[in-house]
Amino acid sequence: MGMPRGVLCVQQCSVTVDMNNQQTKALVRIREMILQGKLSAGQRVAEAPLAERLGMSRTPVRQALPVLAQEGLLVEHGTRGYVVKTISTADILDAIDLRGVMEGLAARRLAERGVSRSFCEALHLCLADGDRIFKKGNMQESDELLYADMNVRFHDLIIREARSPMIEQALERNAHIPFVGPQTLAFDKSSLDGMYDLLLYAHRQHHCIVESIERGESARVEALMREHTNPVKDSLNLTCGKTSRRQSNPGLTLVR
Repeated sequence: MGMPRGVLCVQQCSVTVDMNNQQTKALVRIREMILQGKLSAGQRVAEAPLAERLGMSRTPVRQALPVLAQEGLLVEHGTRGYVVKTISTADILDAIDLRGVMEGLAARRLAERGVSRSFCEALHLCLADGDRIFKKGNMQESDELLYADMNVRFHDLIIREARSPMIEQALERNAHIPFVGPQTLAFDKSSLDGMYDLLLYAHRQHHCIVESIERGESARVEALMREHTNPVKDSLNLTCGKTSRRQSNPGLTLVR
């Protein structure tokens, strides 16, 4: 007798979810390796040895590499596959600031135009998911993926609701500069207390942004969205007084 269709569907869905989780983990870990200098600029990124270093199968690594190339962290190099891209500090900072400007414009339009109840409910769901991360009063390594998922959903909701193809296209082009998108906030496992403070501050900004959108405070929400990029710079050690430490990291070639 064959397996009931419902059971088969559950098993297939479970396998799909697991594969997606493995790919996400591979993306996060390889980003961290580049940021921390464990993969240096110009270095070849080979699928098999990288999978071995990460302690996972080759499939999620194979799936992650083209995504990282789209993000601008890797570049295709003929028969060598992918190599780590050389990155300019000035380009990263400009791209982060530009993201703040474009997202600020999107949020301003929402505040001016007014938003639907369903949109507000979706934003508040993001806020609630973030609140649960910080409720326990500390940051754990497992919170990295949870926060990244919530943060991506939060920003994507605002961009999509603005309904501006020009803003979406500009942000898509801008995201080709590494460490700029909402999914690439650097998570420092050596200082979980510091990450807790930094991300809690960023999440409090999420609350203020939602409040300003709902109140129709267009100028305030635009300023908040621009300010909201500063935690990204802090996580990358690209703010004033921290750049010298960032430049010493062999994972990125930082050119002033």
